[in-house]
Amino acid sequence: MTNSDAVPNTDLAMPADAHGWDVIVVGAGSAGMPAALFAARRGARVLLVDAAAEMGGTMWVSTGQLSAAGSRLQKDKGIIDSPDQHYEDVMRISRGTANPELVRLAVDNAADTLDWLMESGFTPEPHHPITGWGHEHYSVARYCWAAGGGLAIKDAIVPQVMAQVEAGRIDLRLRHSVSELILDHAGAVTGIVAEDADGVRHAFRGESVILAAGGYAANPALFEELNGHPQYSAMPYPFSQGIGLRLGQQAGGYLRGKGNFFIGFGMILDSEDFPAPMSIRAETFPDRRQPWEIYVNIFGQRFVREDMPSVDAREQALLAQADCRYWIVFDEAILTAAPPLIVGWTTDQVRAAFAAKRLNFLKADTPEDLARDAGIDAAGLARTITGFNYGVETRHDFLGRCHLPMPIAKGPFYAIRMQGASISSSIGLAVNGQLQVIREDGSVIPNLYAAGEVIGSSQTSGAAACGGMLATPALTFGRLLGALMVPVGVRR
Repeated sequence: MTNSDAVPNTDLAMPADAHGWDVIVVGAGSAGMPAALFAARRGARVLLVDAAAEMGGTMWVSTGQLSAAGSRLQKDKGIIDSPDQHYEDVMRISRGTANPELVRLAVDNAADTLDWLMESGFTPEPHHPITGWGHEHYSVARYCWAAGGGLAIKDAIVPQVMAQVEAGRIDLRLRHSVSELILDHAGAVTGIVAEDADGVRHAFRGESVILAAGGYAANPALFEELNGHPQYSAMPYPFSQGIGLRLGQQAGGYLRGKGNFFIGFGMILDSEDFPAPMSIRAETFPDRRQPWEIYVNIFGQRFVREDMPSVDAREQALLAQADCRYWIVFDEAILTAAPPLIVGWTTDQVRAAFAAKRLNFLKADTPEDLARDAGIDAAGLARTITGFNYGVETRHDFLGRCHLPMPIAKGPFYAIRMQGASISSSIGLAVNGQLQVIREDGSVIPNLYAAGEVIGSSQTSGAAACGGMLATPALTFGRLLGALMVPVGVRR
C-alpha cells in the first residue's frame, strides 16, 4: 500500500442518495458506533455504514479489555488514580513508543467512557479493576473487562444506536462496502462511494466523514506487506481488511507506526495453512503457572528466562527469533509431576495429544530424535539440556531462572511448537490531536477524521501490549468525535 496524490472525483456518474449528511461514519464497531451515537444525540444527521451484516466490529472477537483512571469503578472501591499516572504507565510500558498526544487524549477521557458504559449496563468482573492480566502490569488497579468479553461492550452500545436508528436520527446501512471517498477540487472530503449487497454503487454526500473501519489484521497480504511478518493467526475480525487505510491514503493521508510491531508470546495453532485457528492454549504466564519446561528456538537454544515476570520482555525476546517461533521442551518426569501445561486439560489429556501425534505435539525417545522431528538443531538442543540440567543441580541457571524443580533427564522427551503472532493492526492513518487525518507535511485533510484501529493500535499502545489501550481509546475517540470534535450543522 503506497501513498498517492488525492484525485478529485466530483463528477461521479451515479446519483447521490437522498439528502446530504452532517456526519458519515464508515465502520460500526468500537469507534464507529459511539461516534454515530453521540453525533446523533447532538442533532446531527448521521449515516452509519458497515460492510458486515451486523454492528459490533472487533467486539465480536475481542476480549474487551478496558483501562481508565479516575473511573467510578475505582472510586467505589477506594482506589486513588489519575490520568497522569495512567499516562506515565503507558509510556513506561510502551518504552516511550506510543504517541504522547493520542495517549494523553485517551487517558484524559477514558474514565468518562467507562462510566458511560457502566451506566449503559456494562458490568465489569466482580474482582475488577486489577493491575494486569496477560500484559505488563499497571502501577494502579485500573484494568477491567466483563464476562462475555467484547460482546458485553457491544451489547451495551448496540441498543442505544438502534434507538437512534428507530428515531430516524441515524441511517444505518449494513452490508455496504465503501470503495472510495468523494473529494472536491480542493482535496476536501465531501462523501463516500459504497456498494450494497446487490452490487449497486451509491454516492453519499456528507459534511464530515469519520473513518472507523478497523485495521488490516485479517488481510494476510497487506499484513505481511506492512509488518514484514506473515499473518499466522486466523483470530482477527474477518472484516479487518485495511479498507480504512486505503481510503485515507486515497485522500492524501499517510501511515505511521511501522516501527511498533509486537506479538503475543506464542500460540498453538491448529493448522500449518496460515492464517490458522487456535483451539487450545499453553499456560506460559509464570504468574499463573511457574515453568517446569524450557523454551528453545530453531537453534535448540534457550532465548529467554522462562520465569521472566515481564510479559513485554518475553514477547520482545520471541520477536527476535526466526519466524517468531519456539518449542516448549520437557521429559516424562516433568509431564507427570508438573501442573498441566495446556489450559483446561488434565495431564492425561496432554499425554493423549502426544500419543495421537496431534499437530505441533512431538514425542521421541531421545533429544536428538526430538530435535530432528521438530526441525531444530540437535546438537544445540543437547547442549541446552546439559546446560539447563547444570543449573538445576547447582541452582545457578545460566539465564538467572529461579524456578528449577527438576532436570530434563530421561525419555520419552516432548516438544510443543509455539507460534508468535499479532492479532492487531499496529500501523494506521496519521491523525492529529483532533483526530483529523493529516498529510505527511502535517496539514489537515478537510472534513476527514479517523478513530479506532484504523489509526494503528500502536499509537495508543506503542511497541508493546498496554492493557486496555486498544478498546478504550477506540471507544473514547469515537465518543469524542461524535460529541465534540466533528462540526454539526455547519455548512462549509
